[in-house]
Amino acid sequence: MFLSSENNKGPFYKTTAFRLIVLLAFLQLIIALFTNTLTFTHEESMWHYIGRNWFRHGLTPYQGGIDNKSPFLYAIYGLSDWLFGINYWFPRIIGIIVQSIGIYYIYKIAYRYAWEKTNQHAEHAGLFAISIYGLSLLWRTTGGKLVSFTETYATALVIISFYKCLSATNNKHYFISGILAGLGIGCRFSAVFGTMAVFIMVLRKNWKGALLSGAGVMTGCLLMAGLIELSGIHVRDFLFYGFADNFGQGSTTDFSWEYKLDQFFNNFFNSELILFYPFIIGYILITKKLDHLLVWLLCTFIGINVLGLYARPHFKELLPAFSLTAALCLSHLTAQYKLSFKGLMIIVWICFFPKTLEPFWGLRKTFKSVIIPPKAFCDNPTTITDEEAERRLGKWIKTVTINTDLVYVAGYGARVQLYSERVSPALYFNITQNNYSKAQIYKDLENKPPALIAIPVFSSYKAWVDQDVRDYIDKLVTDQYVFENCLYGYGIYRRKSK
Repeated sequence: MFLSSENNKGPFYKTTAFRLIVLLAFLQLIIALFTNTLTFTHEESMWHYIGRNWFRHGLTPYQGGIDNKSPFLYAIYGLSDWLFGINYWFPRIIGIIVQSIGIYYIYKIAYRYAWEKTNQHAEHAGLFAISIYGLSLLWRTTGGKLVSFTETYATALVIISFYKCLSATNNKHYFISGILAGLGIGCRFSAVFGTMAVFIMVLRKNWKGALLSGAGVMTGCLLMAGLIELSGIHVRDFLFYGFADNFGQGSTTDFSWEYKLDQFFNNFFNSELILFYPFIIGYILITKKLDHLLVWLLCTFIGINVLGLYARPHFKELLPAFSLTAALCLSHLTAQYKLSFKGLMIIVWICFFPKTLEPFWGLRKTFKSVIIPPKAFCDNPTTITDEEAERRLGKWIKTVTINTDLVYVAGYGARVQLYSERVSPALYFNITQNNYSKAQIYKDLENKPPALIAIPVFSSYKAWVDQDVRDYIDKLVTDQYVFENCLYGYGIYRRKSK
């Protein structure tokens, strides 16, 4: 029934769906490439640096730089550097393509769901889903320009897994669904919460299918683990640096409950996400049961709160279930109350369209050179340096060092490190401040003293970096280095000649 219904969709709706996905991909391209500041984000700088060390210098992830991401992501940035040198557009375009595939499967899920429940207006549900999901991905609240992050890949795989499970007609389909979810977990551990929703759906439908789905998840995880080992990376390193190293005092998740509570209310109630809440309430009133979509919504909501960082890209994992419930609620309104589909679609686009002018400033910046005096952030040390200044400092460091020189940028200077095209002596080249990482930083700096050290002079450096780390670096430059200059908010120290 379902297959025949999808094959008999009118050409108008097929064409409209395709055009909407292309339009949303174009809008995403503008957001991703032209939103200020036309440089790498801090996180992208880390991943490109690690990927470049892997592809250019043979230093595999966790041996040529440490961050808490999957080697899969570093491979994308390493390939990007190998093909095109330092650039941020290639990984973002790949992310847009993957995200667009996810939008297509959101359309298919909405269509199938609506046909099953009402046997009519399924096309409307699909088009509403494309619009709501595609537009909400562009919001700043959900990391609109951060399309190259792991959430994009993990979420797309979970979406496809959900659809394969929903449309399954035999146990083989459940196994394939599980493999896709397992690959999603390999891209990002938080995909386990979306995978839980898929597994619960299979369990409700077919307990034998649930066994095969679980086997598929294990297969997907083992496949990703095998690829990691074959690339020369130990899975135990991935599990430690990608998971275990992110918890405990001084880790990336070490925030007070007051901070987490403030971030929770700020993101869930002081953002565009409030647009979804009336539709979610409406969907609950319509369905009157905890169906598969509401289970998916609940699982991903729990996942975001368990992690507790409330970083903007994390909300991408909530959007599929949010968008589907909203689309099906609107589809119900068009069917039950004979409301105008076109009128509601116009309202959706007005309400959900991203309210930002950043791309216009980014376009303006491409045609207007920005003058940043090298001493601008040195003369006023209370002012934090900006992304463009860090890019220029990195390029300057490249001109005054040679390829074999090691360069250490103190604090959170991954962007400077990237643009310098020099290797850091520290595996934790971007400060992580648990006891293990601190000991590793001290060991690396002692065993491989860099030719040049750059230390921020702006006041926030003291707020960001623990006193003991700053004291160690200060003593190091006092004993073994000579101050050379202050440029773009960083003091430059050159190692003394022996």
